[in-house]
Amino acid sequence: MKINELIKNAQNELKDLFDYYDQVALFNQEKVLNAFRDNNVALRHFNGTSGYGYDDIGRDTLCKVFAAAFKAESAIVSPSFANGTHAIATALYGLLRPGQTLLSISGTPYDTLEEVILGENNGSLKDFGINFEKVDLTEYGKFDFCKIEEALKNNPSVIFIQRSRGYSWRDAFLIDDIKEVIEFVRKFSSAPIVMDNCYGEFTDTREPIEVGADVIMGSLIKNPGGGLAPTGGYIAGKNELIEKISFRLTVPGIGMEVGSYEHGYRLFYQGLFLAPHVTVQAIKAALTFSAVFDKLGYPTLPKVGSKCGDVICSVKFDTAEQLIDFVQSVQYASPIDSFVTPYPWDMPGYAHQVIMAAGTFVQGASIELSADSPIKEPYIAYVQGGLTYEHAIIALKSCLKKLVSE
Repeated sequence: MKINELIKNAQNELKDLFDYYDQVALFNQEKVLNAFRDNNVALRHFNGTSGYGYDDIGRDTLCKVFAAAFKAESAIVSPSFANGTHAIATALYGLLRPGQTLLSISGTPYDTLEEVILGENNGSLKDFGINFEKVDLTEYGKFDFCKIEEALKNNPSVIFIQRSRGYSWRDAFLIDDIKEVIEFVRKFSSAPIVMDNCYGEFTDTREPIEVGADVIMGSLIKNPGGGLAPTGGYIAGKNELIEKISFRLTVPGIGMEVGSYEHGYRLFYQGLFLAPHVTVQAIKAALTFSAVFDKLGYPTLPKVGSKCGDVICSVKFDTAEQLIDFVQSVQYASPIDSFVTPYPWDMPGYAHQVIMAAGTFVQGASIELSADSPIKEPYIAYVQGGLTYEHAIIALKSCLKKLVSE
């Protein structure tokens, strides 16, 4: 079967899901628009400040708009966050105290968080006397309710959930999955439930706050930045918890009263406004990649016909060479650095060498089309993002050229 025919057949099979996600985008676009209107966003909010940043109306209003969009009581939105891991770490340090316990009920957190939690002599949570426990997911990538109930008997101080898959072979959690496990946890514990929401924003008409999460965290160069935010991250949730976290962002007693950004906030506002549409472009890309490679006999997630809890497609290859070739093909189809050939390298925060295709306008922005993987068995490529669905299809054709005849 030729490449164009293969893709067209997959798109025809996905029509109902595409229609569903068009409605998700419409719902979320109206929700975000209302967040802007309810907070009277104006041109003056785009202006930057310098120095301490007292009374920075652009910063403060941006936080209110994000809180409204995510149905949270308050939010911290800051260009000072270097990445999603930084935002998550800030929340954990803000909420936990020496002698307390952090419990992950979604297994081992993403690679870059391991040093934050368990690092030796690097200022990790462990260094500050904070304990860590985890409940692994079942072999099918689902919450293990029996083991969660047992772990909750130890009275953890903070309960952590990672929504997306990280470098593991499982689907991201859907909002219904999150709702179910939070309702279960609440039978046994009132501890704050915090969620790594990276890659999951605007993939559903509800956000985790709406089904019981107390705090969510994420990166602005993923979904909620809409491909325009140049850096930064967010934390949203309950007022009293966000205030505690704000003291970790800056210093105790000051929190969000300070923090300037001289370049201005327009790209953050505009990126959030575009985020519902851009996210669904990326979802359609993930669904199409998954359906096409499934037709070629490669194991993929999400499975054909399934809804997405994030914007990622996982493709399992037989060899490291196939994996590397796939990632390089994505790079060659990128608008930036298309002439560059990526190779595996020792990336900070990861236990194995990682190969990454990231020919993006914003460095490392995974809401733009990118692909990456640790070089280890099983050889799984993780392709994510896509500012436009059309670009994703062009990249898909690039990946298929060595596998399918024209």
